[in-house]
Amino acid sequence: MADTQADAERRRVLIAEDEALIRLDLAEMLVEEGYEVVGEAGDGETAVRLAEELTPDLVILDIKMPIMDGLAAAERIAGGRIAPVVILTAFSQRDLVERARAAGAMAYLVKPFQKSDLVPAIEIALSRYAEVAALESEVAGLTERLETRKSVERAKGELMTKYAMTEPQAFKWIQRTAMDHRMTMREVADRILAEGQEPSDATAE
Repeated sequence: MADTQADAERRRVLIAEDEALIRLDLAEMLVEEGYEVVGEAGDGETAVRLAEELTPDLVILDIKMPIMDGLAAAERIAGGRIAPVVILTAFSQRDLVERARAAGAMAYLVKPFQKSDLVPAIEIALSRYAEVAALESEVAGLTERLETRKSVERAKGELMTKYAMTEPQAFKWIQRTAMDHRMTMREVADRILAEGQEPSDATAE
């Protein structure tokens, strides 16, 4: 049982770092922590190619690399839904952090780092990536998307008629209410329609 669990947790990692010594140290840390290093690259272009070929569980990218930098590589890898990305850099300026986030990076690690810093960054990236995938799959079904859209459209009409809202205002209201009450837009729309048809039942909820 323990062996099976260990195998399940043995994540496959691709490393892209142009400094060979840092790449070697990083690979050693990963192996010591139970990760499997499936590929190494010294530039962003090679990293993207290897990510597409190897489909690892995680990619670690240094920002400053030749041919294609880590941010551009992150955009390609994260944008293609290949794997979660951890950005590795010696720079911690806020603008780089924002650019890394915009590129799709799930975590950010500043050099020099310890093994104790590396593992939490990897686990955060893996967890965030799984959450994003789950949210996307929740509305991936064509039937569900159509049903949600129909409910939202009808609810918008109800708000526009009752409160003289414009269509964009009605949509924003539904969107904001869903966020504020941690509901889906479909749930908010259904509740609006229920209140319009059966106010006593809606109040009872």
